[in-house]
Amino acid sequence: MENLALKLTEIAVGKKVQVVELLSEGLSRQRMLDLGIVPNTTIHVLRQSPFGDPTAYLIRDTCIALREEEAKNIMVRDI
Repeated sequence: MENLALKLTEIAVGKKVQVVELLSEGLSRQRMLDLGIVPNTTIHVLRQSPFGDPTAYLIRDTCIALREEEAKNIMVRDI
């Protein structure tokens, strides 16, 4: 069975995934790259804020909060 790519926003808290592709462009894409979000990077979904946005992710041993509008452009797969 093929491992299909999902949006990072579709991943449940507590799961670990691997980046497949960045769909964002321009300054948003550059910010993701600067944060170390590149293909094959492991992301652990840590927790969601009480209102659901932003969500905290563990990326390269750093806790980073991303809003839904940013996270929906990060395509990931289960690991």
